[in-house]
Amino acid sequence: MKNNHLKIGFGLVLILSMSMNLFGQAAGVEEKIDSLLRLMTLEEKVGQMNQYSGFWEFTGPPPKQDAAKVKYEHLKNGMVGSMLNVRGCENVRAIQELVVNESRLGIPLIFGFDVIHGHKTLSPIPLAEAASWDLEAIEKSARIAAIEASAVGINWTFGPMVDISRDARWGRVMEGAGEDPYLGAKVAVARVKGFQGDDLSAPNTIAATAKHFAAYGFVDAGREYNTVDIGTSTLFNIVLPPFKAAAEANVCAFMNAFNILNGIPATADKFLQRDILKGQWGFDGFVISDWGSGKEIVNHGFAHDLREATELAANAGSDVDMESYAYIAHLKNAVEEGQVEEAVIDDAVRRILRVKYKLGLMDDPYKYCDPSREKELLYHPDHMAAALEMATKSIVLLKNENQLLPLKKDQKKIAVIGALAADKTSPLGSWRLGSDDGTAISVLEGLSNYSTDFKYAKGPDLTEGLVHFVFELKINETDTSGFAEAIQLAKESEVVVMVLGEHGFQSGEARSRTKLDLPGLQQQLLEAVFEVNPHIVLVLMNGRPLAITWADEHVPAIVEAWQLGTQSGNAIAQVLFGAYNPSGKLPMTFPRSVGQVPIYYNHYNTGRPASETDVFWSHYIDESNKPLYPFGYGLSYTQFEYADLQIEDTNPNAIEVRVTVKNTGKMKGEEVAQLYIRDRVASVARPVKELKGFQKFALNPGEAKTLVFTLTNTELGFYDNAGKFLVEPGEFDIMVGGSSQTGLAGKLMLK
Repeated sequence: MKNNHLKIGFGLVLILSMSMNLFGQAAGVEEKIDSLLRLMTLEEKVGQMNQYSGFWEFTGPPPKQDAAKVKYEHLKNGMVGSMLNVRGCENVRAIQELVVNESRLGIPLIFGFDVIHGHKTLSPIPLAEAASWDLEAIEKSARIAAIEASAVGINWTFGPMVDISRDARWGRVMEGAGEDPYLGAKVAVARVKGFQGDDLSAPNTIAATAKHFAAYGFVDAGREYNTVDIGTSTLFNIVLPPFKAAAEANVCAFMNAFNILNGIPATADKFLQRDILKGQWGFDGFVISDWGSGKEIVNHGFAHDLREATELAANAGSDVDMESYAYIAHLKNAVEEGQVEEAVIDDAVRRILRVKYKLGLMDDPYKYCDPSREKELLYHPDHMAAALEMATKSIVLLKNENQLLPLKKDQKKIAVIGALAADKTSPLGSWRLGSDDGTAISVLEGLSNYSTDFKYAKGPDLTEGLVHFVFELKINETDTSGFAEAIQLAKESEVVVMVLGEHGFQSGEARSRTKLDLPGLQQQLLEAVFEVNPHIVLVLMNGRPLAITWADEHVPAIVEAWQLGTQSGNAIAQVLFGAYNPSGKLPMTFPRSVGQVPIYYNHYNTGRPASETDVFWSHYIDESNKPLYPFGYGLSYTQFEYADLQIEDTNPNAIEVRVTVKNTGKMKGEEVAQLYIRDRVASVARPVKELKGFQKFALNPGEAKTLVFTLTNTELGFYDNAGKFLVEPGEFDIMVGGSSQTGLAGKLMLK
């Protein structure tokens, strides 16, 4: 018998599973779950709904402090169903053995962790990956993250974040796929498939979690943990599609959000969790709260105390409580006193056990505890190569006047300026809890592979003092030491590569900003260098869209390099010297100024869209309505020409849109052709433009390719304000091009 070293607890589960086969019938997972539920006490069921974070030295003696000791006893008594922030085969095995060997039924734990854009080997931040518009590469990136995370005992990630957001002030835009629900849904599916693989029971896959359900990307003023107030049209057409796509891709879990929606905290929102997710969508996984969001129901003014918050959350469909201590304290009593039906508990536990069975933990609790995999797979060369490929695909060329880029291989007298150019930690970005500081390839290291004729001047420091994820960063705004050296080097050089942007911890959770400019003294440095040498290549490292209007007006070449992870410097160097032709496209609009935010391409027309004769139309008196760089925008070292748009509507079930794209430049390159529609008149007003298809492909110089896009009811329809999907006849604009603002246009009459 497998795991014959286990004590009676887990042996009961194994014997139960085997006994169901004695009469010639294969025991299905659901039958096993039902049988196990019948063995469980109410207290043990509640325990499966309780999650704790790591709280002691796992391989050492039991904790003696009161709070930690209570949690330790809960583990022994089957009062914990999952843990987070426990990693490393030795640590995971120690806790799993405690639970399996000491608790009555020995039901294994799931071990969760924030595996957001890699574990040890880091790919670009998710927003940067979305800029690649390369779904295969994004899926591969998540696959590698799962391989490394599973090698250290983790079997569940709190990702992907599939929140749509139009507000670059919100720090967590770095964690998602940008502003568009169509692109967001495609990326969500790619990441779920990458994490979970084709066989969730394989030891190198992990359960994925779609978060934050729902509308967290629309927090007021872009301020973290703030409230949300949006209409139902935005909810059904913008917010929910990526979540629905993740559910249809069989994501194992959903995480609810910190915000309220329509005055109801998401953790206590029955409409979202029971009516839509578990009802209309038929989701059979489980829902977990975000950290402490159960107890925050009280802070929202929706519950009197933690006891009432417990009842509201459980009844609404929040199955697992993360670090609120609500369920463990009050849920059993709530059932016994009739405020929560035991059927609600059974449904939640059934969902949790279902995922444990899918992961194979019920057959082998230690399948993720193989030290040989842990030793072999972290920072594996294949993973490094894939991270480099992903990083190069994520870079977006924003400007390239007079073909300053790519730099020539024999380019002399290159100045490299900026503290971020030598930084080996900041390029890793935020949400890198499993990785190691100092493991990024710096820009200086990357450039050294292509040129030895460059000199470096740091300029002023970007930050002051200690830099740590849990602390607020202090940005240097006063110390100008380093200016003189940088300016002198620029004077002596033919071309200047300036590496500027945000520190890696200036975006992410709790990292909202009211300014979207270059932090600290960087803008001052940029202008000072420009005064003595205008031949500047600006390399941006950032986790969100920035308002860089001055740079756009003055600097001849601008490269959006985001925070690219472990292989950052190598990827940037490849693009700067033309070893890779940039192909990225923006997944979020870049504003001209923060006053335009939120700014997004798929806006409504308004009743007064434009006027050249008076001031009484929808506009600013001090700024253009137009973005600095629109959604879908990105240049190449070559050029692409679009021609011969054809719209064929002979098939009643699908519309075919054809267009020919030709590489008219002198270099091989990749293009992302994008298809947009506009429903001219509808029962609910539609945006001026909506992405409904894209294709990424490579063309040699002079080569042409005819693309075919297919539009079905799925692409042509929309949700009304009650959540009903409609496809209405009428006139549609069809637009195909290289961004949301350029391309060919045609008409479709849908009958």
